[in-house]
Amino acid sequence: MRLQQINQNLWQGTRMWLMNCYFVREADGLTVVDTLMPGSGRAIVEAADKIGLPLKRLVLTHAHADHAGSVDEVAEMVPGIEVAYGQRSAEFLRGETGLKAGEAPSKLRGSYVTVDKAADTLLQDGDLFGSLRVVASPGHTPDHLAFFDERDRALIAGDAFQTQGGIAVAGVFRLGFPLPALATWDKPTALSSARKLFDLNPNYLAVGHGKVLKQPAALMGQAINTAEQKFNG
Repeated sequence: MRLQQINQNLWQGTRMWLMNCYFVREADGLTVVDTLMPGSGRAIVEAADKIGLPLKRLVLTHAHADHAGSVDEVAEMVPGIEVAYGQRSAEFLRGETGLKAGEAPSKLRGSYVTVDKAADTLLQDGDLFGSLRVVASPGHTPDHLAFFDERDRALIAGDAFQTQGGIAVAGVFRLGFPLPALATWDKPTALSSARKLFDLNPNYLAVGHGKVLKQPAALMGQAINTAEQKFNG
């Protein structure tokens, strides 16, 4: 795993040049955000060892395989780690893939996984998990969450945005890296969530696929404008 320190509280871990997880410094150790594809558990634990802080928490943005694929591996390798994800993610991770009343009747896309490890903590919009504020951001998937570190205004946005292949809102096709768009559930919902995340005015935009952007407001705004044109055109 390639490990890059972004600021005093945030590290990006990248596997296969395409998939990111994040390590967030807490008072008692580290929170890891997302677990990448199955088979990534050892790489995640070794990355935490390189940082030199114990893994204390694990949290997920959503239940796609490239984000939740190694939950069980990490939980087994790090006894006592606190695992958290949203209530909607809990359903997907149990294999319950039906849509709920009130959700857009769009087709689910992408590869969902099931896990054995039940959440120790079920998260809701606005909760604080460690130093991370939970921000519900559905669209790419119905269960999608983002996480906002209010200490340095770093936004871990999962697949609500991508920067690989060019910055884009989930659902906007980028020829250089089309997979997030192809795996997006509902474009209008994704656009609404992108606007919500933009309003947080982050200092850093950390995404599941691509590099971290510093002072990203202008580029986020451009991506939202592009999505508006494509989705409403």
